[in-house]
Amino acid sequence: MLISTASRFGVWCCSLTPSVRLFSRSSNMAKSKFEYVRNFETDDTCLRNCYIVVRLDGRNFHKFAEQHKFAKPNDDRALGLMTRSARSVMEELEDIVVAYGQSDEFSFVFKRSSTWFKRRASKLMTHVASQFSSSYVFYWKEFFENQPLLYPPGFDGRVVLYPSNRNLRDYLSWRQADCHINNLYNTVFWMLVQRKGLSTTQAEDRLKGTLAGDKNEILFTEFGINYNNESAVHKKGTTLIWEKRDETVIKRTKLPNGEEKDMPVTRSRRRVEAYHCDLIGEQFWEEHPDILEDDNC
Repeated sequence: MLISTASRFGVWCCSLTPSVRLFSRSSNMAKSKFEYVRNFETDDTCLRNCYIVVRLDGRNFHKFAEQHKFAKPNDDRALGLMTRSARSVMEELEDIVVAYGQSDEFSFVFKRSSTWFKRRASKLMTHVASQFSSSYVFYWKEFFENQPLLYPPGFDGRVVLYPSNRNLRDYLSWRQADCHINNLYNTVFWMLVQRKGLSTTQAEDRLKGTLAGDKNEILFTEFGINYNNESAVHKKGTTLIWEKRDETVIKRTKLPNGEEKDMPVTRSRRRVEAYHCDLIGEQFWEEHPDILEDDNC
């Protein structure tokens, strides 16, 4: 049996009957002579009226992907797991208005007016990182049924503030441009290795100094691949946003005559939805105007 007690002396404790104490907290303890050590803590409160972006990157994921036999150039299982983990973070921290991910990274954007964790950067970053990492492990088997997780993955994080809508959009555009550049290179590189039999060193030498047009030409002339027809999730990455969706459920309802009947009930719920679309142009932002807050506020 779990018991919670509070006394007039400010002591709060939680214990298991009969006398096994799990943890306790006392205001008297906070006033001990050791309290001065709190002065060494650094104030890391994020500046107000700025979007807070927490970006996570997989730590040493090249080795992780090799040991877990990720498909080249893209493993849809791994991308799906990243997205599922990011969705878990958004569902836990509802002040995240948009998230963007590609490869082994994900960026989470907290709204400008957010007061979660008193806007402390360390709290926001560690909560996002821990929720994402634990979700990655928790949902692993849903995406890698026959591949055991050999060791725990790691993700490093950073916090960056963006004061305007333009700054934030340029940040997301930068990450999406990076997605396109890397995916085009990797697509050509692994075609040269897997289908033409080049070594990785030879493939690197072949692509050295080439531009995007050159890579597209190699794909089309040598492998019959039109890069424009490649999967959007690989070229554009994944964008997660909140959207309202109508849900219809069957509810047992008692009628005025006393009879009970199953009746359909429709209600609106906020859900995290995934898009694989262009963030650099205007269309996405015009279709979802509620993501960004007014710069004049």
